[in-house]
Parts: sequence; C-alpha cells; structure tokens
Amino acid sequence: QVQLVESGGGLVQAGGSLRLSCAASGRTFSSYGMGWFRQTPGKEREFVAAIDWSGGSTYYADSVKGRFTISRANAKNTVYLQMNSLKPEDTAVYYCAATLSTIAHMSREYVDWGQGTQVTVSS
Repeated sequence: QVQLVESGGGLVQAGGSLRLSCAASGRTFSSYGMGWFRQTPGKEREFVAAIDWSGGSTYYADSVKGRFTISRANAKNTVYLQMNSLKPEDTAVYYCAATLSTIAHMSREYVDWGQGTQVTVSS
C-alpha cells in the first residue's frame, strides 16, 4: 500500500498552465506504476496519463496528448502532472493513483488513490 496526497490545483485561465504534484508515503514508491485521473460531478473517473515505475514509459489520453506531461521523481516519492494550454473542459478534480501493473489506463487496475485536487479553468 502507498498513501497519496495531491496538491497544486487551483484556478487558471484558459491557455494557462498548472503543475500538479502527488506525494507518496510508501518507501516502495518506485515499485508502482502511477497514473492521473480526473472526475466531474456525476461522471466516472477519466484516465488522463500514466507512467511506469522507472519513468521510462508514458501513456496519455487523446484529450490531453501534447498538452499534459506526466513525470516522476522517485527519490522524492513524487509524481507530477504538468498541464499546459489548459481548456475549460479540463476542469475537474484530479486524482493520482498507484498500480501494481507496469503501466495502466483503467481505473480498476489502480489499488491506491489520493483524495484529489480541484482544477478549474476559466474562459
């Protein structure tokens, strides 16, 4: 088990940038693949981005490809989501999650979740 805490959310204008951070408490953080998901009220969590345990492989949803970048700093037990060219439709609560798989894009493949951080993009 790894415990996750997101931070860095806030209000930003369309076209702006924001970087989310996810701090993990587990000493075995480097053994987990990590992902970012987002959710709006009444909807299922939507996959955003994923990264393998080494940081060598990444995967993105088509909706964010070219705009968002996922990265990790294992020495800091932290995963990041750099969000550029933000759009109002990016508004959501963003969650980081840990998977025992190498890399995954399905919610059911993730075993630990943070509490989320709100991202609001205004037009």
